[in-house]
Amino acid sequence: MQFKKIKSLEPVLLFLILFGTLSSFSCRKKQTGPPPQIPQVTVTAIQPQQTVLTTELPGRTSPYRISEIRPQVNGLIQKRLFTEGSDVNAGQVLYQIDPAPFEAVLNNAKAALDKAQAILPSLRSKAQRYQELLADKAVSQQDYDDALSALNQAEADNQFWKATAQTAEINLGYTKVLAPISGRIGMSSVTDGAIVTAYQAKALATIQQLDPIYVDVPQSTTELLNLNRRMQAGDFNQNGATQKIVKLLMEDGTPYPLDGTLQFRDITVDPATGSVTLRIVFPNPKGALLPGMFVRAIIEEGIHENAMLVPQQAVSRDLKGNPMALIVDANNIVQPRMLTLDRAIGDKWLLTSGLAPGDRVIIEGLQKVRPGIPVTIGSPENKDVNNPTTQPRKQEGA
Repeated sequence: MQFKKIKSLEPVLLFLILFGTLSSFSCRKKQTGPPPQIPQVTVTAIQPQQTVLTTELPGRTSPYRISEIRPQVNGLIQKRLFTEGSDVNAGQVLYQIDPAPFEAVLNNAKAALDKAQAILPSLRSKAQRYQELLADKAVSQQDYDDALSALNQAEADNQFWKATAQTAEINLGYTKVLAPISGRIGMSSVTDGAIVTAYQAKALATIQQLDPIYVDVPQSTTELLNLNRRMQAGDFNQNGATQKIVKLLMEDGTPYPLDGTLQFRDITVDPATGSVTLRIVFPNPKGALLPGMFVRAIIEEGIHENAMLVPQQAVSRDLKGNPMALIVDANNIVQPRMLTLDRAIGDKWLLTSGLAPGDRVIIEGLQKVRPGIPVTIGSPENKDVNNPTTQPRKQEGA
């Protein structure tokens, strides 16, 4: 009975043995495929080059000149003689203050001056005659002294009324409130019929000269110290002919068409911000720049004679956020390099350290490689150049 059971199981055992043999053969068939392909990358050789170093700093525009208009005499505003928001010229009459009281004072001073001048010849002749008679003892010394004193008093009165008339004439001229500078005038704080006082705190209007216009840019003392240190180390040279030329970006990022000139760098540090102010002068013939606008100034620091630049696409970050790049060594093996970056220049990074001249930095194919593996080098124009993995594909297709 047992013999019969074993005999009935023989087909099942044969099937299992045959299935296992086929499975093992199939697994070995899959494991013996073509060898792994060597990844291809694109590299760029790092070489020192001359580079103009610039820095982009935020700033605000301010008027080239600004004048707050205030009256210099008390009075009644008869007429405002300008259009708000218009351009005015230096010497243009802006307000007319009622001149009648000042004309009366001037006329009174002139009349008193005429009176003082009228008696001067008589007193001068009398003093001269008394001086001659005194020599002959025809008049007493007291009479001569009285005549001379009267003459001196009349001459003093003449000078007093002359000065009074001059002051009255000046005050009469102040009834015409003139523009001290040329520029664009803003809103008027008074209307016709308003009473104003001399040198009042509130300005009647404000004139701002907008062509040219200032751009004030704060620069941190840290950046200034770094700049001086790099200059002393000989990292770059300053070119005085072009260093004062400054370019400008508007609030929306568009470039301003005209170049400015760096006028001066302030020597006082703002304790609140820890920065010094750079003042730049820009021509503004069309009035595109208005006071208080936010802009960005591009200032040339100098020329780096041996700058090391690496494409930004070649720089990645490790887990700690430190910049790094992968290079291909002389044996075509991928090697990591930790970098120290200075700043971005266009689409590249300026390096402080990390790479040597001639290093081949991987710029394409980074996702396919890791440190320590061999690679082949292609070119951006033809990525199949020197790629041995193309030959097996042709053989398989054949």
